[in-house]
Amino acid sequence: MAESKGALIAKSVQKHAGRAKEKLLQNLGKVDRTLDDIFEDHLQNFNRQHQQATRLQKEFNNYIRCIRAVQTASKTLMEAITEVYESSWSGHDLLYVQAQNMEMLWQDFSHKLGDQVLIPINTYTNQFPEVRKKIEKRGRKLVDYDSQRHSFQNLQANAAKRRDDVKITKGREQLEEAKRTYEVLNSELHDELPALFDSRVLFYVNNLQTLFSAEQLFHSESSKVFLELEAITDKLATESQRGGYRKPAIKPATNGATDTLQRSPEMPEKMNNNIEEKRQVDDDKDKEQEPEQEKDKDKDKEKEKEKEVDKKDTEKDNQTTKNEDVYDIPVGATLSGLPAGTLYRVRATYRYTREDSDELSFEVGDVIRVVEYDDPDEQEEGWLMGIKETTNEKGMFPANFTRPI
Repeated sequence: MAESKGALIAKSVQKHAGRAKEKLLQNLGKVDRTLDDIFEDHLQNFNRQHQQATRLQKEFNNYIRCIRAVQTASKTLMEAITEVYESSWSGHDLLYVQAQNMEMLWQDFSHKLGDQVLIPINTYTNQFPEVRKKIEKRGRKLVDYDSQRHSFQNLQANAAKRRDDVKITKGREQLEEAKRTYEVLNSELHDELPALFDSRVLFYVNNLQTLFSAEQLFHSESSKVFLELEAITDKLATESQRGGYRKPAIKPATNGATDTLQRSPEMPEKMNNNIEEKRQVDDDKDKEQEPEQEKDKDKDKEKEKEKEVDKKDTEKDNQTTKNEDVYDIPVGATLSGLPAGTLYRVRATYRYTREDSDELSFEVGDVIRVVEYDDPDEQEEGWLMGIKETTNEKGMFPANFTRPI
């Protein structure tokens, strides 16, 4: 067993030495080599195909790692957005649903890239090392064949001086065996290399179609999610501009002994009722007084009437001031060259979509002519009446969505 193993090692060393000698002689031009131009073309195509496939595999592995990193970042970002978006705000539940939809889109996209694109690329690339080994084996067998061919030629040249039929016969058998081994491998590679090279077209068609289809579907569906998210925040912005999320201001009493009734423009009926109730309480107290205080009661009634008159005058003054504020010309507005009935002009700095029929929709950059309200009672704080110049549409719009020009 030891002798057999030693013999195999010696034979292998002898083969390597013989091949090295044959290559050296070929490189020095001392002996010729078997040439196959068609195989050389196939080999060049194989090397180029292997290099391109390896690069594609490397770059796509890097791409899918980045996709998974962005997937994780997107998930944490949406969690943070959901956390800061308060539950009392408009569209809170819808925003949470869209965040979940976005996470599912990322998961589907990542799995599709891994299963339907990366795995086929790995399978396609893994076939090249096996073919490479076969090509290298073919090269060794070609050197063996050329070496046996040259040895046999030397035997034939020496036969004229000293005939040795045994060596010639053995040399011919070795030459035939080397030639047969080489030609089998060479014939197989002549079939396999062109077939492998031609297969690249169908592989890349299927692989790239899957990749581009997955990209298109992901970006198409994700754009719909972001459109919904944009609509949610637009609605929140509109409601916020209308004061829907403002905390009402509370004024503390300046004197503990007397409470001053604050008149609110938004609740005239309620405050009038409060005044009437207070007056009724005062009347009841007056009725309970002794008869000798009748004069004082009359004086108190006169004072109450004077207070009521003063309050009505104050209401009129407040309403007049409110109207003046609505039509107050802002700083920077141009007043010259305006059409009749136009107070001043503004340009939209934000897009606004109307929610009621009496409102005005506009895009960023639209010019609007500010006019007076047809009915002063319809005036609302922070809102203006205007006519859009491009369409002559008329309606109310939030003032802080525009700037004067």
